[in-house]
Amino acid sequence: MTIETPTRGTAASTTEVRLLPSFVRGAWWSPEPAARASATPVRDASTGEVISLVSSDGLDVQAAVDYARTVGQKSLGALTFHQRALVLKALGAYLTEHKAELYAVSTQTGATKRDSGVDVDGGIGVLFTYGSKGRRELPNSTIIVDGAPENLARDNSFGGQHVYTRVPGVAFQVNAFNFPVWGMLEKFAPAFLAGVPSIAKPATPTAYLTEACVRLMVSSGLLTSGSLQLISGSVRGFLDHLDLRDRVGFTGSASTARSLFEHANVISGGVGLTAETDSLNAAILGPDAAPGTPEFDAFVASVVTEITSKAGQKCTCIRRVIVPRGRVDDVIDAVAARITARTVVGDPRAEGVTMGPLASLEQRDEVWRSVEALLAGGGRIAFGSLETAQTVRSDGSVGVIPEGAFMAPIVLRFDDSDAPAVHTIEAFGPVCSVIGYDDIDDAVRLANLGGGSLVATIASIDPVAVATLFGGIAPFHGRVLVLDRDDARTSTGHGSPVPHLVHGGPGRAGGGEELGGIRAVKHFMQRTAVQGTPAVLTALTGEWRAGAPTIQAGAGAITGASAAEHPFRKPLSRLRLGDAVASAPREITLDDISHFAEFTGDTFYAHTNEEAAAANPFFPGRVAHGYLLLSWAAGLFVDPEPGPVLANYGLENLRFVTPVSPGDSVHVTLTVEQITPRENEEYGEVRWDAVLRNQRDEPVATYDVLTLVSKE
Repeated sequence: MTIETPTRGTAASTTEVRLLPSFVRGAWWSPEPAARASATPVRDASTGEVISLVSSDGLDVQAAVDYARTVGQKSLGALTFHQRALVLKALGAYLTEHKAELYAVSTQTGATKRDSGVDVDGGIGVLFTYGSKGRRELPNSTIIVDGAPENLARDNSFGGQHVYTRVPGVAFQVNAFNFPVWGMLEKFAPAFLAGVPSIAKPATPTAYLTEACVRLMVSSGLLTSGSLQLISGSVRGFLDHLDLRDRVGFTGSASTARSLFEHANVISGGVGLTAETDSLNAAILGPDAAPGTPEFDAFVASVVTEITSKAGQKCTCIRRVIVPRGRVDDVIDAVAARITARTVVGDPRAEGVTMGPLASLEQRDEVWRSVEALLAGGGRIAFGSLETAQTVRSDGSVGVIPEGAFMAPIVLRFDDSDAPAVHTIEAFGPVCSVIGYDDIDDAVRLANLGGGSLVATIASIDPVAVATLFGGIAPFHGRVLVLDRDDARTSTGHGSPVPHLVHGGPGRAGGGEELGGIRAVKHFMQRTAVQGTPAVLTALTGEWRAGAPTIQAGAGAITGASAAEHPFRKPLSRLRLGDAVASAPREITLDDISHFAEFTGDTFYAHTNEEAAAANPFFPGRVAHGYLLLSWAAGLFVDPEPGPVLANYGLENLRFVTPVSPGDSVHVTLTVEQITPRENEEYGEVRWDAVLRNQRDEPVATYDVLTLVSKE
């Protein structure tokens, strides 16, 4: 598919410019032509040319919500976690094939090729990550079992279990202007994997790039009906349409977040709301990181990267540079030198440009006002200026482009490290402030004055300093990067959230969590405690529970003497929860123990020295090796002939419970606990509950056996 290039126009001539469509109720929708008069013009960040007009006049938000709750819920509910994960993987592959088209559109937002990589490739990476984690970490079902079962009766007749089930509503997602692709996909992917349809509302200044991405996703034919809708334009009052069935993910200003949290449907109506808002992130230079050390160099590189990437328009950007007081000048000089040597401001379509404009003139003017407020609050410009930036035009010439939202990087310094302005005012652009600290405790205090942040960096190779700094700032930060000589080249960076780890922060940062692997999936699910008999818990969770009925093959099935079929003879298509085999007993002799010790080299005294073993409070004398017992257990339950069982690929949750002495005998019961077919393979995974018992029927060892079994 090729994205249609919008017709360019000017502020005075918008009739040639398209009204940016929305995608709702399974179709593309545009406002009536009369909406042009009140629509918001969106401009190319470098040239000021009008790209599109944005309006949602006439769009029925309630109908979109109803469509998600009905059609979207039904289509996603028909898929398991693994099937949804495969869709995400396929979407990632499709967008990868077409990402050059997204890069071309992204340029109009002011993004350089590197900036577009962070946004576009970063968003695609989220799809791939959740596509992988969904298949590796979730069952091939529609609920998540949370933790171990709780036995609530002495005779094992009654128990409890926590489970996650998807919420029956919509994930309404309000995104910021700075990451129009990644910001949408980071919310969409975990919601889709949970089985909850999304309505994405991008910020107006860059909504055309989100629309281009959604258009590709729709054209792929991979999305299930109603699983994703897009609203271009205002959604004022959207919370009026939501209730306890729904979840809201918001990224934007703290003031807007406060107004959402104060809405009646959030306070008393049960709408789940998470927010990611303003954040005065810090980078702390350790006392050991002197000029010339790898940590100092990595620290300076990180600061410059953060304030120039996306022109500093990142919620994770370094805003406060906290360094030993005696190294303030060293850091400023090094940062200034690196900016001078490496940063070229201009139209990202021009060769050699490394930093583009801000997203809009309005955004640039807002940053300028914030810098002026920082100056009024005690800051001084140590590098850069507020003069209109000389920039590289698309044709390679250099000069001022009044219509472009260009701004050169600015480094401020505060002689008073406690000046309130530096800890409260965020200039959301290529701006940082340098402040000095007296000792590590002072550095912790200053970092925490930000009132809660998304991320902080600690640059130090001193483990004591790192531990002290981390212990002090962790409660105030959602993520902490420790930067040193060993990870400077491989680190994902201060400002790059990864889908494996939580993205969010306490306090001023909004108090929410996005991403974080499967944790993010659970944001769109409800955790419920269910109580009942083992049979009920087995039926509801899809995992066999001790005490539930079994389909017993019996000991004779191993030799073929029993009419009951050994479960190892059953392919996945015929295997059922509770299929079990109970072995005959086997006696352990002293010769067995001695031979195993000599054969393996495991001559630990408990197995070889009667007197020493008897002196151990855990043993009655010489005892059998635990691994000898496991080996025998396998021999007792395995059906040796070729069949559906393809491989044993591990043990989990192994516990040795009761020691086994010479003269004791052991027998094993193996029960199918969980069956997980692999969607795109001819086999699946089977988890078996294994219990090894002695002649007194006391448990000797408990563990899970993991096997791969063919489907047919």
